[in-house]
Amino acid sequence: MQKPVFIQSRDNAFVKDLRRLAEDGSAYRRQGRVWIEGDHLCRAALARGRQPAIGVYAESFWPQAEAQYAQYAPKNIVIADAILAGISSLPSAAPMGFVLDLPAEAAAIRPEVATVVLDRVQDAGNVGSILRSASAFGFGQVVALKGTAALWSGKVLRSGMGAHFGLHLVESVDEAQLQALAVPLLVTSSHRGDWLHQARLPWPCAWVMGNEGQGVAASIEEAAQAHVRIAQPGGEESLNVAAAAAICLHTSACQR
Repeated sequence: MQKPVFIQSRDNAFVKDLRRLAEDGSAYRRQGRVWIEGDHLCRAALARGRQPAIGVYAESFWPQAEAQYAQYAPKNIVIADAILAGISSLPSAAPMGFVLDLPAEAAAIRPEVATVVLDRVQDAGNVGSILRSASAFGFGQVVALKGTAALWSGKVLRSGMGAHFGLHLVESVDEAQLQALAVPLLVTSSHRGDWLHQARLPWPCAWVMGNEGQGVAASIEEAAQAHVRIAQPGGEESLNVAAAAAICLHTSACQR
């Protein structure tokens, strides 16, 4: 392990790049790396075998980090507490984080993997929650169509609570590319299809979750192999997309 690099200047080039990653939800696409902040996400990444490119620590935390985390990254950077706190996007700044390299080439759709397709789901909290449900219920892949919130943005990462590291993620996908999936497409609808709790669901499959306001695109809905409805005896018009996803994915998992 190399000796850590100590940074005391806000104008340092690495600090500027880190700030962009923290503040700009799409900066990871330009830099080819992502910033994950806090003990929980860092431990989740390590548990899934992800090696950080750089470990970043507050100066006051470094004595503790040196024993717990420093061995995982080939390079460690120690930043003055006030500077790192100014970069943090958390209500209470975390004293550590990792910079992870992303693959140089865009991930390809895996045809036969149980999948969740996100059709222009725009709220980062919803996207992160759906990723978390996908991981929990045994879906190995999430495919995000263009118009969906950036999967590796800070808000989605925080909502996903580490689910990213157990999933194959494909984003900025055109609708035509869904033809690569060799599993049945399933969509929810408020007016057509079998009731979810009575339906016989195929496995593996690909659940399509649509835009918060417009739902699933009509062209995708027509191409789907099955349509299902979620019973709502309380009489609400619709469910939040993340709630609907959790119900659908859990039902699939129970029928496996």
